[in-house]
Amino acid sequence: MAEVRGDKPDRSGRPVRFGEFSVTDVLMLGVVVVWGFNFSIIKGALAEMAPLAFNGLRFLLASVTMLILTRAMGGDLRVQRGDWPRLALVGLIGHTIYQILFIVGLNRTQAGHSSLMLGLTPVFVALIGLALGIERVRAWVWASILLSFAGVVLITSGSSNGLHLGGPTLVGDLLTLAATLCWASFTVLSKPLLSRYSPIKLITLTMLLGTVPFLALATPALVAQDYSRVTATGWLGLLYSYSLAIVAAYIVWYTSVQRVGNARTAIFSNLTPVVALIAAWLLRGETLAPLQFIGAAVVLLGISLARRR
Repeated sequence: MAEVRGDKPDRSGRPVRFGEFSVTDVLMLGVVVVWGFNFSIIKGALAEMAPLAFNGLRFLLASVTMLILTRAMGGDLRVQRGDWPRLALVGLIGHTIYQILFIVGLNRTQAGHSSLMLGLTPVFVALIGLALGIERVRAWVWASILLSFAGVVLITSGSSNGLHLGGPTLVGDLLTLAATLCWASFTVLSKPLLSRYSPIKLITLTMLLGTVPFLALATPALVAQDYSRVTATGWLGLLYSYSLAIVAAYIVWYTSVQRVGNARTAIFSNLTPVVALIAAWLLRGETLAPLQFIGAAVVLLGISLARRR
């Protein structure tokens, strides 16, 4: 399988750098920007398409794209026989269960609540990795994880809606929390496989294994969907969400896990609400509260601490 250029450390064992930032840092910042805008874009698309129909289409398109990309790079889908159970488990958790919980949960709660729940990703990643003996997290990484999550709490608390979990959004909040746990498990369980498969090949395999059962569940929604009422905005949202938020972002995420580890990759996800704030200001003219600026600064401080060598 051909490797993605730049997806391996140099001979010193450290990532290649652009000045003070490594290639991995720069790419992960790009993922954060894509995911930060993705919340608003998905919300808009779900106004025109049923959640399961939307997710079914974007994962079908993403799977086909990954398969074409793998073949175009001269790769194959051969797998060591003993890896099939873990591959199937990773695909089921990360591409079937997670996506159902995430898309339905997002549709039933506020974007700020989703950001808060997803802010627990680094915490869950570190705890699961520690429990399974896959990755030991240093004290300064723990400090950066907790600091960045505190920043997410400040950002959410400073929003116009404030931080009020429960009530009419309780189901959505719980679904998003469960989705976060699934994503963390997906990240940690993938790490051992990345020693044998490239990020692109691993994504293709797990996505194909996870998309098949997801499509079986989404078929009724796909058949019932009235596609004539979907506007250009909905189709562009689908294009953005599958090509950038899934295909490109997943490749970068796996590459980062392979190079710098689970916990230090996961902590970047806490920058997503910072970008979501900027997106809301740019796209909808929302006013940002002082507490949100403070929260953004705290998140950035946590990310900086996580990059310590």
